[in-house]
Amino acid sequence: MAGRPSQEFEAEVVVVGSGIAGLSFALKASQYARVLLLTKKNAAESNTNYAQGGIACVTSAEDSSELHIRDTLAAGAGLCREDVVRQVVKDGPARVAELVELGVRFTERQNGAGNEPDLGKEAGHTKRRVLHAGDITGKELEKALLSAVRASSRIEIREDMVAIDLVTSKKMRLSGPNRVMGIYVLDGASQQVLAISAKMVVLATGGCGKCYLYTTNPAIATGDGVAMAYRAGVAIMNMEFIQFHPTCLFHPAAPTFLISEALRGEGGLVVDAQGRDFTRKTDPRGSLAPRDILARAIDEEMKETGAACVYLDIRTKGTEFLEKRFPAITSTLRGLGIDPAHQPIPVVPAAHYQCGGIPASLDGSTDLPGLLALGEVACTGLHGANRLASNSLLEALVMAHRAAENLPAHLSHLPKPKRIPGWKEGKAHDADELVVITHNWKEIRQLMWDYVGIARTKKRLLRAQSRLRLLLQEVQEFYWNFRVTGDLLELRNLALCAALIVESALQRHESRGLNANADYPALLKKGRDTMIRPGKI
Repeated sequence: MAGRPSQEFEAEVVVVGSGIAGLSFALKASQYARVLLLTKKNAAESNTNYAQGGIACVTSAEDSSELHIRDTLAAGAGLCREDVVRQVVKDGPARVAELVELGVRFTERQNGAGNEPDLGKEAGHTKRRVLHAGDITGKELEKALLSAVRASSRIEIREDMVAIDLVTSKKMRLSGPNRVMGIYVLDGASQQVLAISAKMVVLATGGCGKCYLYTTNPAIATGDGVAMAYRAGVAIMNMEFIQFHPTCLFHPAAPTFLISEALRGEGGLVVDAQGRDFTRKTDPRGSLAPRDILARAIDEEMKETGAACVYLDIRTKGTEFLEKRFPAITSTLRGLGIDPAHQPIPVVPAAHYQCGGIPASLDGSTDLPGLLALGEVACTGLHGANRLASNSLLEALVMAHRAAENLPAHLSHLPKPKRIPGWKEGKAHDADELVVITHNWKEIRQLMWDYVGIARTKKRLLRAQSRLRLLLQEVQEFYWNFRVTGDLLELRNLALCAALIVESALQRHESRGLNANADYPALLKKGRDTMIRPGKI
């Protein structure tokens, strides 16, 4: 069969990802440059779209920036960068005001003379500060941002595009410091590989939740940005800190459905099958303890009792309240035969958010010239060893704004795009054993869940490391011998991200935040970041 031709063209700024970070940046960056926005599925498919809770932001007179900063630092277990935390919290109100200007309507409540934001409270927060649009905040944000982006004549959106790899000057064997030259992308519709020369590439690709068997993330969360950056020569930081959301619905028909933190903020309790609140044995905050603490408490309870799940009980709030405050969650649960006004909701922890990633400043700058990283794919130091609930959308907004604001300065230091080589398939042919991809995908997710989950040991991590080395080799051979497909590219990235998580966890000889290791139960006096240098894996 003849090789597939590749298309070659040039772009000034390429954005990979269409969540809140990618869309916000594209919209603001279009003032200074023409933007090509690539998304793996349809443009609305992103982690942002699935965010139920909201945006943590100081808007109440009863709250303060100092309290928000304090809560963030406490949740981060000694690894947050305080300067970053302060900047994000300080910038938050202005960024939220811009969303309102775009048409986002946050839920309000009547207060005497008029309306005011109906602020939610979530775990780890000492005040009500979470702005929300019912329980579909992410969907409302995505809708408003996508509408504005589609209205711009300076932004081109291409859907069904799977990024393959960044192209660097080092890969092209050019002299001088290494920098990004462009990106190879598989067009899912035509199955052609696009060779896109670019002055700047912006990764806003989200996280790697699909590394785990149980996750709240959509299928697209395969760690593409982290994997591509690492292969391009960028060190990766703190990947051992994978946040497990304590309350994912335990139901075979909806294995990735999140039961929002906000239910616990409104009085919901995590209980066992007999209705007993076991969470206060671990932390006096009980069901409102930070996610790392509560997820471990649930995990321990399930292991001790042999229970398949625990329960979230919010029956005391009644039908009227639940239908008004959590209409989407209530409707979904009823469709599955669970009425939260009359029945406890079966829940289990599930992989939710990566706190590590590509080391980046708040304007998205990385150590590789021409590469920016925004949102969950970036590690700025805001989240430390455990993310405070609803800080992620806030970080994405602040980073996107600051990156766009500094874009003219970034572009002025980068040379004109240079043509990158077209994609060469060599002797690669169509895969004849696609079952291998499916099998390896399942094996990675199962072993990560079994050996690199909420509770870890050195022995389990070494087992995972040994098996992942073989899987990485198998995947790499598959990649070079067969024509690339979207499934193969995702598997390649998934395997590398899993290996990065394991390697990072092996290097951390303590239990801090989201990394709980029975062989290293103590907390070291001074927190440090874990850095996996290129070539280690």
